[in-house]
Amino acid sequence: MPFSLIPFRQLMHHVAVSLVAFALLAPTAAHASSRIKDLASVEGIRENHLVGYGLVVGLDGSGDSLRNAPFTRQSLQAMLERLGVNTRDANLNTNNVAAVMVTGNLPPFGAQGSRMDITVSTLGDAKSLLGGTLLVTPLMGADGEVYAVAQGPVAISGFSAEGDGASVKRGVATSGRIPNGAIIEREIAFALEDMDTVRLSLHNPDLTTAQRMANVINTFVGAGTAQASDPSTVSVDIPNKGRGSVVSMLTEIEQLRVSPDTPAKVVIDEASGVIVMGKDVRVSTVAIAQGNLTIRVTETPQVSQPNPFAEQGETVVVPRTDIQIDDDAENRLGLLREGVTLESLVDGLNSLGVGPRDMISILQTIRAAGALQAELEVL
Repeated sequence: MPFSLIPFRQLMHHVAVSLVAFALLAPTAAHASSRIKDLASVEGIRENHLVGYGLVVGLDGSGDSLRNAPFTRQSLQAMLERLGVNTRDANLNTNNVAAVMVTGNLPPFGAQGSRMDITVSTLGDAKSLLGGTLLVTPLMGADGEVYAVAQGPVAISGFSAEGDGASVKRGVATSGRIPNGAIIEREIAFALEDMDTVRLSLHNPDLTTAQRMANVINTFVGAGTAQASDPSTVSVDIPNKGRGSVVSMLTEIEQLRVSPDTPAKVVIDEASGVIVMGKDVRVSTVAIAQGNLTIRVTETPQVSQPNPFAEQGETVVVPRTDIQIDDDAENRLGLLREGVTLESLVDGLNSLGVGPRDMISILQTIRAAGALQAELEVL
């Protein structure tokens, strides 16, 4: 039976329209969702802070002055004694040594013998660590155990120079880094493959996001696998088929996409004048007027002298004062409608002709009036 051409053409038309609609909606959906890998981290897989105290030697006269830094003198004497040099009664007078604090982060699953980056910072009155070399320094964790040993030449990004009449300084010359400057000596035991339950910690705790994450995992792995125990934690039970291959299972779970939900919040940094608003910020109907009274007084003294052939007279200074008053009379009362979007809110505040500093005061006043339907956080 021959098929009709008209239904076939209609079918192709519907297919083409569907493909175009999918192409238009796909970018929006991709941008609205994020990987679980970017929203949460596996509990227990984290860095550990290490700290140590050491000496940097080889400085060109820019180190600590031993009279003002007694800890540097004591450390130098103790180091020399361990090397068989007795300097207890000697008058040490060198500016080529600096006492430093050494910090670093032990990476998760850091294997014994691998290397890690460290940061070196001065403790005394050293002016620069340029050209210095850090001597062997043990790095300890919070439990007091040594987990790494650091040593090597210090690389700094700044410099300073001064003379009798001028000085120049760029960056910070009293702090530097040693790439791969520490060797890991002790590993932190963490048996990921033996775990029966894995906990995912959300970077931004939220009840809705945690529940959505649990639903996506249950759809992928199986019902009852994941459960949102609180706004910041999602517990994932490892099924029997996943035992012994936890890493492979977590790799697949990390690639699942979730649409995160964020609360309506306005964050204000008064020190720098930065304002950040979330997309769900709404404002009830409110009228806003902003204006300041500015009085500017300018003194322009003038010199009055007698005529060239005058027999009497003297030169005097005559004051001239100019007073200007700016009451922002051109600013008008602005009206923000109820339920305006973030874009409308920003446009409405910009239409008042105010800067970031005044905008901060306006937002705080709107919040005090109960018209800002968002959380206001001041840093």
